[in-house]
Amino acid sequence: MSVEIKQITTDDLRQMEGHEGIVFEGCANPQGWVDGLNDDLTKAGILLDGTKLQNVSSFQRHGGICLFFDFEGAKLNMGKLAMWRLQTHAQLGGTWFSDYVPNRLGGFVQEEQKREKPDCELIGQNGNIFALMGIASGTLKDSGMEEQSKEMCARIMGSGSYEEALGIIGEYVNITGPTEPEAGLEMEGFR
Repeated sequence: MSVEIKQITTDDLRQMEGHEGIVFEGCANPQGWVDGLNDDLTKAGILLDGTKLQNVSSFQRHGGICLFFDFEGAKLNMGKLAMWRLQTHAQLGGTWFSDYVPNRLGGFVQEEQKREKPDCELIGQNGNIFALMGIASGTLKDSGMEEQSKEMCARIMGSGSYEEALGIIGEYVNITGPTEPEAGLEMEGFR
């Protein structure tokens, strides 16, 4: 039976606090990785009682395919797995999920971060990503969200594309356009 690989985003990963697993970057043949890893871990006595790593997700990062193998539902000899990961790290580059998200994706999104998003007028501004990042960062700081501003900027600097960087900005602020003056108000110089 083949393991189904779910397609997710790095934003989805940042909302999975409490999960544990292992992440591999640069997986050109995802199904080959899934089958090979399950076979290797079974032969090494790491996967126990005929279980497999079946909760597998694929995501894009820096233009490459990455895989997250969630340990949920698998019976594992964690001591042997830790040794295996250390022994194969130079070749395969596996990283614990609980290390990967904070160190490569800017950390897990907290509940209060999900709710608080100040409005930020970016539509119609200079489209340079650094200009947009500066405007969004200023909006966050003005809203008392200094830590979120730093986190957003770090994630943008580590992003792999303009589109990914824009998506990150949209996680932190509500992107808006220029506000229209209220009807009936006389503006200086337009009488």
